[in-house]
Amino acid sequence: MTHFRSFTPKSIITSIGAAAALLLSTNATVAEEVTLRFQHFVSPLSANPTYFMAPWAEKIEKDSGGRIKVELYPAMQLGGKATSQYDLIRDGAIDGGWVIPGYQPGRFPEAEAMELPFMVTKSGEEASKAAWVYTQKYLMDDFADVKVIAAHMHGRGIVHKKGDPIASVADFKNLKLRGPSRTSTLLLDKLGATPIGMPVPAFPEALAKGVVDGGVITWEMSPSLKLNELTDSHTDVAGDKSLYNLYFIWAMNKNVYEGLPDDLKAVIDANSGFHTSALAGRAHDTGDVVGREKMAADGNAIAELSEDETAKIRALGDEVIAEWIEDMNGKGLDGAAMVRDAQAAVSVTRAQ
Repeated sequence: MTHFRSFTPKSIITSIGAAAALLLSTNATVAEEVTLRFQHFVSPLSANPTYFMAPWAEKIEKDSGGRIKVELYPAMQLGGKATSQYDLIRDGAIDGGWVIPGYQPGRFPEAEAMELPFMVTKSGEEASKAAWVYTQKYLMDDFADVKVIAAHMHGRGIVHKKGDPIASVADFKNLKLRGPSRTSTLLLDKLGATPIGMPVPAFPEALAKGVVDGGVITWEMSPSLKLNELTDSHTDVAGDKSLYNLYFIWAMNKNVYEGLPDDLKAVIDANSGFHTSALAGRAHDTGDVVGREKMAADGNAIAELSEDETAKIRALGDEVIAEWIEDMNGKGLDGAAMVRDAQAAVSVTRAQ
């Protein structure tokens, strides 16, 4: 004889309620687990992805108890152009990524103060601390439609070229040199070179095809761009200040950030700011050591300009700064104040 279990209305309601509670609990757990897709525009083997982005992603996952996973996509694998990274993040095409504001000249003019000639030291970590301090005063309104995680700089800027090293200001004359930003091209023009602005992914092909004779970029990017093969020499300036530098932000889509539960937002916040910016800069310093060693090991010439020739370049750099101040004033901005505050940020953070 088959026996059927009887259910009272109360037991049915209780069972349904328990199942519904379990379903809601399960859905809440799923909702709190998130995968963030962050994109950058360089090789995954270059310094920042290796020594900053990947460790940052791992720490986010660890600090969130595995509830946030950050996927890193190199070389613009998710689509778009390096020059459009900010808009890709803002518009939600990607969840986050690496941005060079200077790739869009005129859009974020206040960021250029940090990129002026001889503004920052040759330490990416020191320069990045200053960049974060400066950003808090001048750029958070400009970046209000994204979540800024870090603002940082790279290490020393080097002149890489085919042929012999640069030995004097006169050696710049008529060289076609790649520049990454408006301020760097202004300086190259003062030096007598023919500056050609282009993002980093385009640099190796331009060298290979003879579009440029060389360009300014860091030691750390040299191996991934195969500058040991495409150029013959690498020249730095004398002293502790960098010939030029580039300003970056590491940012995420604001709506994605604000849609996270409070405890997961706290994880992002704890891995943002001054110290995170310093870590991003330190990644470049680590890569600079590796890159320089690679260029030297492959027999490329490595040189440093004399103090006298460096002084001539600094004088031309001062002209760039003066003209930049005038340009900013014409835009209704206080150019002199921005320069003073950038210099002050560099001075104060060097000791930290």
